[in-house]
Amino acid sequence: MPNEPSTGKRPRRRVFRTLLVVAALLVAGAGGLGIYYLQASVDTVGEVDFSERLAIPPIADSRVDAAGTRVFDLDIRAGETRFLDGPATRTAGVNGAFLGPTIRAHRGENLAFNVHNGLGETTSLHWHGMHVPAAMDGGPHQTVAPGSLWTPKWTVAQPAATLWYHPHLHGKTAEHVYRGVSGMFILDDDDNQFDDAAPFLGNLGTLGDELLVNGVHGPYVEVGSRLVRLRLLNASTARVYDFGFSDDRRFSLIGTDGGLLAAPWETTRLQLSPGERAEIVVAFRPGETTELRSYGGGEGLDGFTARVNGGADRFDVLQFRAADRLTDTTEVPAVLGAAPDVDVADVARMRSFELAGREINGATMDMDRVDFAVRKGTTEVWEVVNTNGYPHNFHVHDVQFQVLDVAGGAPPPPLRGWKDTVLLAQDKEYRLAMRFSDYSDPDSPYMYHCHLLTHEDEGMMGQFVVLGDGEETGGIPDSWHDHP
Repeated sequence: MPNEPSTGKRPRRRVFRTLLVVAALLVAGAGGLGIYYLQASVDTVGEVDFSERLAIPPIADSRVDAAGTRVFDLDIRAGETRFLDGPATRTAGVNGAFLGPTIRAHRGENLAFNVHNGLGETTSLHWHGMHVPAAMDGGPHQTVAPGSLWTPKWTVAQPAATLWYHPHLHGKTAEHVYRGVSGMFILDDDDNQFDDAAPFLGNLGTLGDELLVNGVHGPYVEVGSRLVRLRLLNASTARVYDFGFSDDRRFSLIGTDGGLLAAPWETTRLQLSPGERAEIVVAFRPGETTELRSYGGGEGLDGFTARVNGGADRFDVLQFRAADRLTDTTEVPAVLGAAPDVDVADVARMRSFELAGREINGATMDMDRVDFAVRKGTTEVWEVVNTNGYPHNFHVHDVQFQVLDVAGGAPPPPLRGWKDTVLLAQDKEYRLAMRFSDYSDPDSPYMYHCHLLTHEDEGMMGQFVVLGDGEETGGIPDSWHDHP
């Protein structure tokens, strides 16, 4: 779960680099821009000593009450964490000083949470990728005041998947996630197939130049089985990763945001933008060592603007050390799950979304404006396009969607499973099909937004409500809603 700290391994070098760039710009004008361009990338390949064992987040404690509901107690709190030599870094976490435990639940379970805010400032906790009633979503309308308790509850009504949780406070999401308030939320069901600060000229937000994986700097993990299933979450606020291995070995993508793919896809590279998840299976040989690496470039990350936004950066992320003897003789199944099957024969509404600057369809987020309403039980197709030359992605609350096509063609393999977040390549139209089921609430909106969190905080977000039969928007001026 890559998440980048504000502290760094080479603080003096960063200061000198900044002074050099400023001086060059003052003296050489446009020539200084060229110097910055040459120095804008980060490359940690070969520099990471992998001296710390990878930390595996603990499973969150829970209890089952008399009614059969599984109850979790989550305390959001401030703390300090020592990542490197020198002063500790001011951080925040859930039930700890940095990051949070992994919540694990089963399809069909009734869940309840006691979310206590011990942070000293207002925050929230959003269940990213979860199909959940709007009033339980944890978006900017469900804030938790300092010292207060929020008690959402719902029934898990979706397949096994790798989700996550994080704050969603309007205007401060990036800050709270960057400090460490986030964790994994893993859903299981009976269909499991396996038992066993922003840079100069940058546009995306804070990138950082050091990585933390599960809160550890330069981690390694010891491998005891031939096949290893990895759940990857890009929990960074801005950086896009292009994952692969140092020896370019092939691995199998078996799941995306909303669960298992219909069939595995073999590849050597996998790009994840902020908020996206993936499940991969990697094969190891006895006694070998290899590194998970993030390579520069990838879809939408080339050219000058991409370079100053991390597109040329490379990182050694995590080292794997295989034992001399490895267990298991299993293989990745040829059939995993069911392909997305949204019925588009009866589409209630087509909607278009243009992302540019910090606006969606020419508007920035307004907490008092609901942009539209949809009807429960209907299917919609949303056409989404990024038109302004900077990287953006698109996340929708409550639903998992099917990517019907990209620029009129079939979606690439990583987009053929259930998704709730998709990276938008420049000027390509993405058609997303989604069905709104189970929950309606005229007073509690869901969000859609860019999940590069600085973009979200600066206004690149909108909101919608789901209405049941006979329901109309309540407490919202008529001029703000638009529904079939």
